[in-house]
Amino acid sequence: MIDQDGFRANVGIILCNRDDKVLWARRVKEESWQFPQGGIKEHETTEEAAYRELEEEIGLGPEHVKIIGCTRNWLRYRLPNRYVRYGNQPLCIGQKQVWYLFRFMGEEQDVRLDLTGAPEFDYWCWVNYWYPLSKIVYFKRKVYYHALNELAPLIFPNYQSLAIARSRRGKRRRYQRRKHYDS
Repeated sequence: MIDQDGFRANVGIILCNRDDKVLWARRVKEESWQFPQGGIKEHETTEEAAYRELEEEIGLGPEHVKIIGCTRNWLRYRLPNRYVRYGNQPLCIGQKQVWYLFRFMGEEQDVRLDLTGAPEFDYWCWVNYWYPLSKIVYFKRKVYYHALNELAPLIFPNYQSLAIARSRRGKRRRYQRRKHYDS
């Protein structure tokens, strides 16, 4: 489903374990890593799509996970021109995603990357919650930043958004500089 602006409706999935590490997966025959994600089918809710993608991409059913939350709005990224298929109609210039945060309730052996004829991933591991920000392909980085930042308070109760923390640090520095110049 591509909207009138050229963005394909999609879900992104952040799966965290009991230690608040997140599942990080390597795309088949590539050196690129990402969170599971996938398109939303016609007449499918974003939640239904998230459960379907979990099963298709990493072999997990509803009995293996629990939804913790999702982003309030669509998060969008544009594809670099070299990835846009200009001959296709409707033209897709990027993706708009609702991101879901799930808690993994299963066992390690429940993660299965080989349940479809064309697996998306060939390897996975648990990584620190913020690790993907430094490793994801550049054109998805802002979406990952916004999704991780918005969903972090759901598993880290004392978390302050990165933007608020930076803003407070900046105000303290300005106040300290002003105080220094006033003396």
